[in-house]
Amino acid sequence: MPVTDVTTDAEALTMTLEAEFDASVDRLWKAFTDPQQLERFWGPPGWPASFPQFDFTVGGHARYVMTSPKGEQSWGSWEFVAIDAPRGFTVLDAFANEEGAPLEGMPVMRVVFAFEPTATGSRMVNTTYFTSAEALEQVVAFGAVEGSTMAINQLDLVLHDLREYAAGRGTELEILDDQHVRITRVIRGPRELVWKAHHDTDLLKKWMLGPDGWTMPVAEQAEAVGDTFRNVWVPGPGVEGEEFGFEGELLLTDPPRREVSTERMIGMDGPGTVNDLSFYEEDGLTLLTLVIEYPDAETRDMILATGMVDGMEASYARLEGVLTTV
Repeated sequence: MPVTDVTTDAEALTMTLEAEFDASVDRLWKAFTDPQQLERFWGPPGWPASFPQFDFTVGGHARYVMTSPKGEQSWGSWEFVAIDAPRGFTVLDAFANEEGAPLEGMPVMRVVFAFEPTATGSRMVNTTYFTSAEALEQVVAFGAVEGSTMAINQLDLVLHDLREYAAGRGTELEILDDQHVRITRVIRGPRELVWKAHHDTDLLKKWMLGPDGWTMPVAEQAEAVGDTFRNVWVPGPGVEGEEFGFEGELLLTDPPRREVSTERMIGMDGPGTVNDLSFYEEDGLTLLTLVIEYPDAETRDMILATGMVDGMEASYARLEGVLTTV
């Protein structure tokens, strides 16, 4: 993980995050000064960011919004007060409304982004300065340490192009905490087609089958927020296993970028999962990222032990073949 240390200093009124990367300072600088790249990592998993405004000049402003799986939004703003390419920049960071105006009663912080070369790549030192101990405590209580760590730990993937990242990889699982896992897979095909393949019933029945020998006779998809979906799989002749299926409700949709839904095995009691699926395209490849929220670690481990990730890899490999015929 890139983040090596996060410390708070009540006397100096600071929070400092340090991280190291196997990429150059110039490449790190680009990731932090291009809003399209910032959007890939600035929000922690489950709260991806978008930057509707980004005026990267001294005195200019940026506005960003992070959106939860249930559609809740948290807005922030930056005012750029110093720029020293490629060594770093300084902003005034504020909790904000949709127009970018600071929220009353919330702290405004001076944040310094500093980048320096290392023997193996680069290091970032991100120092946040607070005006009072109360402001520091308030932001830490909001989960700033955990959130910023999870966000910056996503940056490794951004710093390497998708073709480089995908080489020799298939479906990868990362356990984020007791309730969350992240699954990634680079699909060889454009985002529009990958999105379509996840929502077109006929296409779904061709690839979302897990191991060979299964069929998907039911693939009822949700089209709008509040709609429900239902998918059922059946083993073919000579294949071990029993019919099973999943159903759920669409919570958020932002075609072809992101969708969030609940999911529960048909016929099972108890809480299900929240599945946050996003797509990012680069050079004809699509990075699929799925963040799953489980009710607890026990449920997480039980579901992962079913061989879910292996089944997903078989499906995604099949999807790449299907995309060549669409």
